[in-house]
Amino acid sequence: MPHATAATSSSGHRPRWWTELPLIAVVYGLYSLGRLLVHENIPAAVDNGLAILRLEKALHLNAEHPLNRLLTAHPSLGIPADFAYASLHYLVTPAVLVWIFRRRGAAYRAARTWLMTSTLLGLVGFTLMPTCPPRLLDAHHGFVDTMAQYSSYGWWGAGASAPRGLSGMTNQYAAMPSLHVGWAVWCGVLLWRHGRHPLVRAAGVAYPLLTVLVVMGTANHYFLDAVAGAAVMGVGALLTRPFMRLGDRVKDRVRVVSARVPASLTPASIPARSTIVSDGCKTSAGERIPGQRTASADSSDARTLSAAEADDDAPAAAR
Repeated sequence: MPHATAATSSSGHRPRWWTELPLIAVVYGLYSLGRLLVHENIPAAVDNGLAILRLEKALHLNAEHPLNRLLTAHPSLGIPADFAYASLHYLVTPAVLVWIFRRRGAAYRAARTWLMTSTLLGLVGFTLMPTCPPRLLDAHHGFVDTMAQYSSYGWWGAGASAPRGLSGMTNQYAAMPSLHVGWAVWCGVLLWRHGRHPLVRAAGVAYPLLTVLVVMGTANHYFLDAVAGAAVMGVGALLTRPFMRLGDRVKDRVRVVSARVPASLTPASIPARSTIVSDGCKTSAGERIPGQRTASADSSDARTLSAAEADDDAPAAAR
């Protein structure tokens, strides 16, 4: 997906971390809040889940049942899988984002935009198609909730990966698309594209594949949920450059507007003031500024000075 990782900032430098953290936090908060506020239409979600299951059986893609039975029968596999489902997407995704920011700064802005765009597209999917995950279907469909089976080993309870007592803070019917898989694909592409060590590139291949097996084996997603998660990332990759250009235009417009405001307050736009102290102001007739000598006072002083000079001259003449 070169469109999502090859673009660079038009400004020629990577974004600053103190602006990136609030931006990422706001977008993730909006995503979490939006996912929570999406109305849980349980009958429709169950119908959608069963429709996906029937389609997979018709296409012979139903790998969820054997994987789920494997994890249910072997705690040595089921417990690590539950821990992976509950934690890796919260750990690996931010770690890869930080790694790109620090080591591959030129690709960071595109990678961040790709992740955010795809995540918001996933929210649209949750809204348009609420889907019941396999673990919440009636037991006669043959799925076991491994998160509930092994909940005593972890922090989660009945609400999937949510901590015990906080299952009400998550929407359990937001299974389509699987952003566990979508984010793993994002991580894998970046590790493969920008990793230099063979082990890093191998991790870029292994992590998305492992995630697909985990989400299906724990009965949290169908295979088609995983396919939809990868598809959402593909669409997000195609939209990355247009969104970046739109962001650049918005920033340029903001700069132009902000530049016009101070221009109206520059010294050139302020009328020049007169160098005369009074600046054209005059006192009214008979008004005297404190400390100012009046014309009458000046004439009296002149007469006094003349009389004094005359007295000094008289004795000199007599001598």
